[in-house]
Amino acid sequence: MALVLAQALVFNYIHLFGYATVLLYVYFVVMFPRNYPRWAILLWSFFLGLSADLFTNTPGMAAASLTLVGFLQPYLLELFLPREAPEKLKSAMSTLGTTKFFLLALILVWVYCLLFFTIESFGFFNWLQWLYNVVGTTALTVLVLMTVESIRR
Repeated sequence: MALVLAQALVFNYIHLFGYATVLLYVYFVVMFPRNYPRWAILLWSFFLGLSADLFTNTPGMAAASLTLVGFLQPYLLELFLPREAPEKLKSAMSTLGTTKFFLLALILVWVYCLLFFTIESFGFFNWLQWLYNVVGTTALTVLVLMTVESIRR
């Protein structure tokens, strides 16, 4: 809930170059450990997205996008783990390594931004603005996630 409050009170008012906004609450879904119940990941993702929607006045967009990311997270995490990995391995830079964590975060944030901004534009009327939003927000969010994760170490 602290991530959603930080998003609503601070990060929603920061728009770099008019396109890039940090979406810090995606970090919560990226961090789910291995073998966490998938139904619980989906519920957490949906309710986190719904609370972000309530604070940011984006009806259902964050909930739908974050639920899809929550659905994909366990499958993508398995792709980046070695076969001998412990059952309750947490998805973190210290356990996955910098490159694998970066790729996992990049893919999940990109999927989130792609769906979020596609729903927001509800078409591709101004596709260049859509592209700038997706690329800028993905890059800025992944940069902040990597910074937070390196500080947490």
